[in-house]
Amino acid sequence: MPQEELKITQRDLPHWEFNGAVYFITFKTRNRLELTPAARQIVLDACLFFHGKRYDIFVLVVMPDHVHMLIHPLVKEESQEEYWSVSSIMHSIKSYSAKQILKIMTNIGKVWQSERYDRIVRNDLELTNVWEYIRQNPVKAGLSDSPEDYPFFWQDTELQI
Repeated sequence: MPQEELKITQRDLPHWEFNGAVYFITFKTRNRLELTPAARQIVLDACLFFHGKRYDIFVLVVMPDHVHMLIHPLVKEESQEEYWSVSSIMHSIKSYSAKQILKIMTNIGKVWQSERYDRIVRNDLELTNVWEYIRQNPVKAGLSDSPEDYPFFWQDTELQI
C-alpha cells in the first residue's frame, strides 16, 4: 500500500504533493506566446500520451497561451508504493511539447514559463467546480459555443476517483 506523505517543494511558487491526490494544474506559455492550432494539437497529444499509464486525466483544455488540466498521478508499476510526481509529469509534457512546437513555430525562443500553478483538489465539490471551470474556459474566451466544439478540449467521462 502506498504511504501517505505530504511533500512540499518551492521554486518561485510552493508545490504540495500528496500521494493519491487529484491536482488542478495550469501552465502558461512564456510571455503569453499564442500557440498556433498545430502547436495546441501537439500539447494536447503530449498531455494525453501517458494518460492511463503515469496519470489519469479527468479533463484538459489547451488554450492559445495556457493549459488547464485535472489529473491524478498513478503509482509507478515497478515500485507499487511510489507515485509519479507532478514535477516529473510536467517536465515530460513541457519538454516534449516544447521541442515539437519549436519545429513548427520557429524563432520564438522558450515556449513555456518555468513554473506551473497546481492545487490539490480537496473534495468532490471542488472537483466538480474545477472540472466545469476547465470545460467552460474556451466558451468564456469566445473560442467556441460549447466545450465539445473546441478542438483542443478533452475529457474522460468514464473516469472515477
